[in-house]
Amino acid sequence: MQARLHCSAGLIAAPSPEAVAGASTRSPPNFLRSVSYDDLDLDTSLAYEIYQGPLARWTHPNNQQQAPPTAVMLHGILGNRKNMASFAKMLVEGFPSWQVLLVDLRCHGESASLPTRPDGPHGVAQAGSDVLALLQRLRLFPRVLIGHSFGGKVVMSMVQQFPKRLPRPVQVWVLDSLPGQVRTGGGTEGGDHPGAVINFLRSIPMPVANRSEVIDMVVRAGFSINVARWIVTNLRPVRSGTAYGSGPLTWTFDLDGIAELYNSYENVHLWDLVQRPPEGLSLDFVKAERSTFRWGGPDEAAIKGAGHRVHLLPNSGHWVHSDNPLGLYDILAPSFGRSSDLKQWRSSAVLH
Repeated sequence: MQARLHCSAGLIAAPSPEAVAGASTRSPPNFLRSVSYDDLDLDTSLAYEIYQGPLARWTHPNNQQQAPPTAVMLHGILGNRKNMASFAKMLVEGFPSWQVLLVDLRCHGESASLPTRPDGPHGVAQAGSDVLALLQRLRLFPRVLIGHSFGGKVVMSMVQQFPKRLPRPVQVWVLDSLPGQVRTGGGTEGGDHPGAVINFLRSIPMPVANRSEVIDMVVRAGFSINVARWIVTNLRPVRSGTAYGSGPLTWTFDLDGIAELYNSYENVHLWDLVQRPPEGLSLDFVKAERSTFRWGGPDEAAIKGAGHRVHLLPNSGHWVHSDNPLGLYDILAPSFGRSSDLKQWRSSAVLH
């Protein structure tokens, strides 16, 4: 079955001023495509979506065309692939020959209700295995892996599941997460402890009448209004096909499974990967200036001492891809080939 290509015009690109230096001042038409798991006739355990730049050409793993350079972006605990969509679109508009694969990790988003969803136990390693199996099914080998928070440990686990040498070089970016102990509640912004949020959400009887009801309960329990508003993006109508807001709501995610995943996240240590990386791995960490994680001095020293880099993202809390997307774009851009693709695409668009 051929994928249906969804095109969206006028999506906002957000490359740095340096990335567009020398390019034409005339704005070309912005046509970004997407291919979702609904479009492909494949049995997979994860829901996913692929955003493609205007020069990327790939519609199905059974086609003979060579896949474009691919990046994978993974969300954090209690999140879903939509959290990363705006930043993924920014990347493929800045680097139009690339595509970015976004995934709902196990127990999250639309993956939680798939008939092919994976059984427990649920942990960091199992989540990594899911994504590796999906990539194999899609016949894609990514050049770049990007993981935020919990997703950061998942991308590290994906690499760790290979032998001592990777089949091809891979750049891994870990966004505001550490290889070992999870120390939440630090930084200048403090923050709600994810474990406490998960436990409270498990106590809320489902279904609920509306989102406002859940927001009120979460805030009354002492959590921030921002967390409350973010949490309710994970509510869906109980009856499929019902218009949003016209009936009772329930969670999209599997909270019991997520509790297992978070416990694994707190207890899994991946320092061995940092200290003895497989051949072909480039490993970089991004630390938010106002991180809600307590980055200890020994953590950074150990990462740098092993030959890896820690990049400080200014003007950002834990949500690096939404707090300072331009700054994050600039940090990640060298992994995508700098700005050559963007200049070529814009020049070509002007000529045609």
